[in-house]
Amino acid sequence: MAATTECGADVNTSENNMSVKKALSAASPLALRVVAECPVTKARACDLILPHCAVSTPVFMPVGTQGTMKGITVDQLEGLGCQICLGNTYHLGMRPGPDLIEKANGLHGFMNWKRNLLTDSGGFQMVSLVELSEVMEEGVLFKSPYDGEEILLSPEKSISIQNSLGSDIMMQLDDVVSSTVSGPRVEEAMHRSIRWLDRCIAANKNPDKQNLFAIIQGGLNAELRQACLDEMTQRDVSGFAIGGLSGGEEKNDFWRMVTLSTDHLPREKPRYLMGVGYAVDLVVCVALGCDMFDCVFPTRTARFGSALVPWGSLQVKQKQYAKDFQPIDPDCPCPTCKRHSRAFLHALFKSDTAAMHYITIHNIAYQLTLMRSVRRSIVDGCFPEFIRTFMKRMFPSRDQYPGWAVDALASVDVTLD
Repeated sequence: MAATTECGADVNTSENNMSVKKALSAASPLALRVVAECPVTKARACDLILPHCAVSTPVFMPVGTQGTMKGITVDQLEGLGCQICLGNTYHLGMRPGPDLIEKANGLHGFMNWKRNLLTDSGGFQMVSLVELSEVMEEGVLFKSPYDGEEILLSPEKSISIQNSLGSDIMMQLDDVVSSTVSGPRVEEAMHRSIRWLDRCIAANKNPDKQNLFAIIQGGLNAELRQACLDEMTQRDVSGFAIGGLSGGEEKNDFWRMVTLSTDHLPREKPRYLMGVGYAVDLVVCVALGCDMFDCVFPTRTARFGSALVPWGSLQVKQKQYAKDFQPIDPDCPCPTCKRHSRAFLHALFKSDTAAMHYITIHNIAYQLTLMRSVRRSIVDGCFPEFIRTFMKRMFPSRDQYPGWAVDALASVDVTLD
């Protein structure tokens, strides 16, 4: 196993140092230590020990699809305290290809990233590239968006690519259908995902170095999702992801599937809710028991001039900020807010792509800072009060609270003022 060090924030006490060393003496490349649990909600703060460093959860993981984060450098990401980020198996497998990356000592060496990496399996591309793919029992037949060549991504191939990439956490290849789809296709995909999980487990040639996570499927059907939970939790995997959500379904359906999943996932394994990145969603789903999150939202929205702030978003391209010399958020400690005004960013957006870069740095810093604050409130035993304060600042009046969020929080005994 690679040498493990601490990285980022909140893993610096002597007690944590001892726990990290003890955890790493085990054979598994992953250990989870529950640091604190909210006595009201299902929220928890954990230390997730991975081969490259310890990760403090709850955690938001920025997405670097092709081995790089759009609009931010590796050094800047490290400077923000990011402990783990994502790469995409499908896109990296297409180009530059696993052979080249393996020669560079894996994706860590290729992108010069010394902290943890999680690689998606390529399953999501069944939805995002649906017009270019065909699902069969053997795997997914893709037509390359680059040259039109047909490529079969099987569970074995997905794991082989991820073994070459050397990621700390690998995701199983699952049969992904849109969350708005219902009927027999959802059940077919759920059962196939279980079969593909077994093939992924068998294909992993680095079980002592790389962790494999299962992905719970079942769409918005509680019985199917429960059946998937019952089967997958019998497998010896390092962690579990909640998949097949955050794809356009009604939020009331979304949160009910999340809480159903966390109710039946093992306490001693990390719980990863895939594709979730809006601030309200993050806070609510931590309350529902999730540990890990990812989404392209903070980097993608930055490229349109939208800066994330505790009261929602700030559109720096709007004329009202042309003479506003405040930072994006006066309370934000990120490099962008320390050095640049709204007026500067407004002017820069008209002439230079560097504006997108500055807002990307801010948006990732916002996400990471939010999750650190969430963790701190769990450890301090005041997470329900944190939620109330967060919601009051995010929404001008209680009438504007999303109904689904109110209901979801009420299900874990948090009532909003």
